[in-house]
Amino acid sequence: MAALPILPTSVVGSHAKMGWWYLMRQEAEAGKIGSTDVQEALDTATDIAILDQQRAGVDVITDGEMRRFGAFFRTYLRRINGIHTLPPERSLGDQGYDTREAYEVREKISAAQGLGIVDEFRYLREHTDRPVKATCTGPTTFAAGVTIKGGYKDQKELAWDFVAIINRELKALAAAGADFIQVDEPAFSDIHSDGKELAEIFNATVEGVKAKLAMHICFGNHRGRPLVRRTYRKLFPGALDARADQFVLEFANREMAEIDLAKEIGSHKELGAGLVDQKSFYVETPEEIAERIRLALRYVPAERLWINPDCGLNPTPRWIARRKLQSMVEGAKIVRRELGHERE
Repeated sequence: MAALPILPTSVVGSHAKMGWWYLMRQEAEAGKIGSTDVQEALDTATDIAILDQQRAGVDVITDGEMRRFGAFFRTYLRRINGIHTLPPERSLGDQGYDTREAYEVREKISAAQGLGIVDEFRYLREHTDRPVKATCTGPTTFAAGVTIKGGYKDQKELAWDFVAIINRELKALAAAGADFIQVDEPAFSDIHSDGKELAEIFNATVEGVKAKLAMHICFGNHRGRPLVRRTYRKLFPGALDARADQFVLEFANREMAEIDLAKEIGSHKELGAGLVDQKSFYVETPEEIAERIRLALRYVPAERLWINPDCGLNPTPRWIARRKLQSMVEGAKIVRRELGHERE
C-alpha cells in the first residue's frame, strides 16, 4: 500500500446509493432491463462512488459495494448452493430487518464459482490510483442471516462451513493484488459467546491470506437500525487473539461510549475508529470530528489510529454522506496539523 498520512481516513465499505440506482434495481428484478443494461448501470454507480470518495479526499477507498443488490452480504447468499430464497416475513408497515427476503439452508452449502468479490476488486483497482480496501462478509454474519432447515444442527456449525468458502475468496483477492482486506462481522453476538470464539473462526477464515487484514464489528445497519445489543465489552480482550491488523469499530452513534477500549486495542493493533455517525441526518462539523479524534488519541497512539464512519454509508442519503466524508477528512487534517504533520 502507498505511503499514507498519519491518521489515515477510510470508509467501512458501502457508499450511499444515488436515487436512480434503486429504480435500476427495481426494473432489473422485474426482468424489464437486460444484463448489459444492469452491468453498465453498476459500473457507473461504482465510478460515482469512487469519485465521491476521491473528491472528499478520503485516503483509502472502496468500490462502495455498489454491485450488492441487497444488504451487503445477501447478494452472495444467492450465489451459494444449498441456500434458498423465501419471501419476506412481513410486508406491511415500515421497512426493517423482517421486510427483506429471507434465506433458508436445506442442505450442505458450496460455492464452486466463488462469491464474485474478486471481480469487484479488479474493477476498483483499474479505476483509481488511490490506495484501496476490499471488503468481504465473514462466516458468522453469513450464518446468522439464514434459517436452518436441513444440513446443519445450528448456525455455529454452518458458520464453519462458510469459513472454507470465504477463505478461498480472500486468497483469490490477495492473488489479484488486494493488499488490504476487511472481513465484516456485524452478527458477532448472535452466535459467539465471547471474543475468543470470534478470534478462532476469524483466524481460520484468514489462514494463509497474505494481506493487511481488518475486522469490522458493528451492531447492524439496515435502515440505520441496530440489530444486537450495542456493546463490545464481552469480546475483549479475547478478540485480540484474532490475526487482524486492525479492528474497525463504531463509536460515534453511541456518543463515544466504550472508546476506552481503544487503549486495549491500540497497544496491540490498529483501530479504525468510527467517528462519523452515518445513521444520523446531522452532519458533523470538521471541528466536531477533530474533537472525537482528540478523544480517541487519549487511548490509542496516533500511528495506530485510522478515522472512518461507524459503518457503511448504504442507508445514508448521498447528499448527507458526501458532506459527512468531507467533514471527516477536514477534521483529520485539523488534528494532523496540531500534531505537526502538515501533509494534506
